[in-house]
Formats: sequence, C-alpha cells, structure tokens
Amino acid sequence: MTRFARDLPFGATVLAPDRTRFRLWAPAQSRVVLDIEGREPIAMAGDGAGWFEAEAACGAGARYRFRLEDGLAVPDPAARAQDIDVHDPSLVVDPASYTWRNPHWRGRPWPQTVLYELHPGAMGGFAGIEARLPELADLGVTAVELMPIADFPGKRNWGYDGVLPFAPDRAYGTPDALKSLIDTAHGLGLMVFLDVVYNHFGPDGNYLSAYAPAFFRDDVPTPWGTAIDFRRPEVRRFFTENALYWLMEYRFDGLRLDAVHAIATPDWLDEMAATVRGTVEPGREVHLVLEHDANIADHLRGDFDAQWNDDAHHVLHVLLTGESDGYYSDYADRPAERLARCLAEGFVYQGEASAYRKGEHRGTPSADLPPTTFVLFLQNHDQIGNRPFGDRLAASVDPQALEAAVALQLLCPQIPLIFMGEEGASRTPFLYFTDHHGALADAVREGRRREFAGFTGFRAGEGTAAIPDPNAAATFEDSRPVAADEGRRTLYRRLLALRAERIVPGLAGARSLGASACGPAAVAAGWRLGDGAVLTLLTNLGTAPCSVPPPEGELLFESRAGLGAAAAQGSLGPRATVAFLRPRAEPA
Repeated sequence: MTRFARDLPFGATVLAPDRTRFRLWAPAQSRVVLDIEGREPIAMAGDGAGWFEAEAACGAGARYRFRLEDGLAVPDPAARAQDIDVHDPSLVVDPASYTWRNPHWRGRPWPQTVLYELHPGAMGGFAGIEARLPELADLGVTAVELMPIADFPGKRNWGYDGVLPFAPDRAYGTPDALKSLIDTAHGLGLMVFLDVVYNHFGPDGNYLSAYAPAFFRDDVPTPWGTAIDFRRPEVRRFFTENALYWLMEYRFDGLRLDAVHAIATPDWLDEMAATVRGTVEPGREVHLVLEHDANIADHLRGDFDAQWNDDAHHVLHVLLTGESDGYYSDYADRPAERLARCLAEGFVYQGEASAYRKGEHRGTPSADLPPTTFVLFLQNHDQIGNRPFGDRLAASVDPQALEAAVALQLLCPQIPLIFMGEEGASRTPFLYFTDHHGALADAVREGRRREFAGFTGFRAGEGTAAIPDPNAAATFEDSRPVAADEGRRTLYRRLLALRAERIVPGLAGARSLGASACGPAAVAAGWRLGDGAVLTLLTNLGTAPCSVPPPEGELLFESRAGLGAAAAQGSLGPRATVAFLRPRAEPA
C-alpha cells in the first residue's frame, strides 16, 4: 500500500495515532495556547523567534484552535481541513490514511497537455468532477484544471477569496474525496492541475494580521488589499511548502499560479520553482504555469513550463466580436497583424506602449520561446465571468467563425485551454459569485456595479441594477454549464484526436516559421515541428474571402468541405480554418 504525506514544518502533524505536533508562527505574540475541543488548554512553547510548538495526545479528527494573548481563538493557517468554515475550528488530518490506487503514475510530458478549466462547485464538487472524468478523457482532454479550492468563507465562491491555503473547502468535499478525484484521473491517463493564489488573502476569515502582521507589507498596493511580504523567509517558506504540499501529498500534476504580477518580490517565484524541481521524484512529470498580466517572459526561460497568453485571447475576442472597450482597445487596431505576432512570437506586447494603460510599456521579448510556452484560450473564468452578465461566445458569435477559431486554437502548437462547457457550445453564463454577508456583501455588490458603470452593452432601459447579485444563490446556480451541442462536441473530439495523433508527436522542439496577416481578419502561420514536418494554419475570421499563400502538404482539416482545395489555389473563404501538414523531407 502506497501513501503520501508531506512533513510540513508548521500546522498539525500526526506523529502517531494518538499523538500530534502543532506549530505556529506568531511573532507578535508572547504566548499562545493550544485549544483542543474536549481537552484542557495546552501552553505552547516559544523559541524566541516567533515560533510556538506543542504536542498533544490526540489524532485525526481532533478539532483545535490557537488562542492568542487577547483571548481570540484563531484557526490554523496551515490547517489541512476545517471542521465547517473559515471561522470554525481546524481539523487534525492524517494524510497517510488514504491508500492510492495509482501510486506509480508519472504524469505526462508538457507538450501532450490539453487543459480543461472548471469550477469545482459548478461541477458538483470533487465527487461530481470525478464522475465526469471518463467523458473528458473521451473528448481528448489530457489535464483537468481546478479553479482555487483553498478554504473560503461561505458555501460558494470563485475561489480567489481563499484564506486557508492548505485546506480544501468543505463545500467541495473532504481531503480524501479530492485525492480520490486525482487518483481516478490518473487511472484514466488524465493529469490534474490546481489554480493557486499566492498574491493575496480573501477579505473574510484571514486572522494572520492578529498574530503575524509581519506576513504583510503596506508599502505595495494590490487590487485585493494588503500585499504579502515575500521578503520574509517565513513567508517564502509558507507558500513554497504549499506548492510542494499539493504536488507531493495530493499528487497534483501541475499548478497554475494566479496573477503573479501582484507578487512584489518576483525572485521568490524562481526560488519556489527550483525547489519544486529539486524535490519532485526523478522521472515524474510536474508542470508549473503562470498568469502574469505584465507579459514578463523571463521566468519561462527557467523552471516554469508556460504562461497564459492573454494577448492571444484579447485579439481573437476582438476579431470574433468586434468589441473594443476597455483593454480590448489595445488590440482593435490591425488585429490580424497582432494575431499573427501571437502565433509567431507568443505575446503581442513585448515592451511596446499600451494606450489602454496610458502609455505604460508592457511586456518583454518572447520570440525566442517555443510555442508550447504559451497557453492559448478563447474563453476562461476571467474572460467570461468578469463581464457584467457572464456571457459566453456561443451566445453571440457566428457559429462558423467560432468553429474556425476553435480549430486554430486546438491545432496550433501552443497549449490549448478549454473552459468548462465550451466543448458543447454552452450558452449558460458563468457569473461572478460569492457568499458574503452583511457589509461585505453590500460592498461586493455595489463594487461590482460601479465597475461596470461605463459598460456600453446594456439593453434599452437596463442599467447596473440588472447585474446579477454576486451573493445570491441563484447567481451561482445559473453558472452551472449546460453543454448540449453534440455537433460542437464532435468537432472538439475530432480536432483533439488530430492534435494528439499528428501534431503532438512533433511539438517537442517545434519552432515558428513566421506568421502574417492575409487580410483584415485573416492570418497564415507555419511551424517546423521537432520531427521536421511543417504545419501550416490558415484562418479567416472575416466575412469575405481573402487571398492566402498556397500551403503545401497533406490537408489535415478544413472547417467546411472544399475549403482546403480552394486554399491550395490561394483563396480562403470567410469564417474558415484549414490545416496542412508537410512531412519531413527525406534525404536523397
């Protein structure tokens, strides 16, 4: 029997069935008491450097808190589970109690990755996701990505308000239910990724400032409140251990690090990634992915596998919808040229000035990086849910144009990400939802309405009051995907099968041969794959035919019958994508 447990340097560690060690960093306290329900309080021993420790005759299932000098009882910031919610007692968990069925799973190489991002609550919790895994494997997905699961206040949340980063939220299931989900995925050949938030804590349930104010810094603003102080070694280790905890104890195959541009001490990212690479077992594939709004490419030349390509999403969205509000204004001018740059070089903005950001220069050079360094998506939780009504592309974009964009995304050498329901042309919204109460609920609701006060897409007679209340249970329920379009599902299955069979074998070592605009909404792009074959993609998202450079090789895909033959003659119809593959030339 194989069991996995990470020996954390803090929190509650089961030493024996009836013996547990407790450790807490509380540098602002001179004394801390361990309160275990049903037992006498235990004074914890301090070491003079802010650490407090105690051992107690208890095991898995014990409920406990730490009591501070002023009498405030707080949960364990490194709790492996909570009894009920973030303000309640923490639970002692024995991580070695779960017996893994697939302990020898070694993961999959990064080029094989096809990500499927989902919200655990909207998919029925850990058990609900586990039940859907065979369907996703059959579709051609190779990796399921969970939005954040760290314990948050209430029963529903996007996950970015988490305050206890080691505790899977009880609304989704138990720690063992999460392990079963991952275990089952591995048995089906699927990887599982986790979205982790290391740039802030949520606004309700974070007690760290009461006993460890040194965890934070007030000289750096973030959109979400007080910044975390990654200059401190205790803070750096807390989050590095969190990354290792998910990868080693839960056997996640990868992490997506949210909004790392808001981490003011970025060298920690490289330190953490190097520690991960030095800790994970030899021969096991583990992947690290960044979201970085500033388009900083430097981390991608080290121990990180990839970064979300927001630029590619934004320019594709402009081409598909015609929208130019907000940050889309940076992509409305010459969008086909900008898309060509994304396909050839990764980022659109590689140091150029952004008009939307009032002339701020954004990004660093990325053309030297392989295409698999970029995660390409048409939709994700942010780009749907941060619209006032959470509307999806399927609800408004011409189906042929959307299918042409899907084909470009799934056959391109960049790593594709599908958002839950997208594969079945879901038209149900994905809205922003929380479960706050009182003044915080009011602040979130009104803040949401202020954010969209200048939105130009309201219908006649409609205003910000029509925006769904994030705290209403119906807002969450309305966000469950309904993906009933079997034709679209068949398209995804066909494209992902083509990708796996004909493109993935050559992705290692693939390099761009360049890309160019062929019209106001059309591009031609080519890549030499690692096996010497040449992949050519031609996409026209416009409403009129355009001239294209005639491709060479075998027709792999055409979004409508006859498009490939016409493309070979130098013409591509509207709202269309074709793909050609020329095998490596054999030496004479």
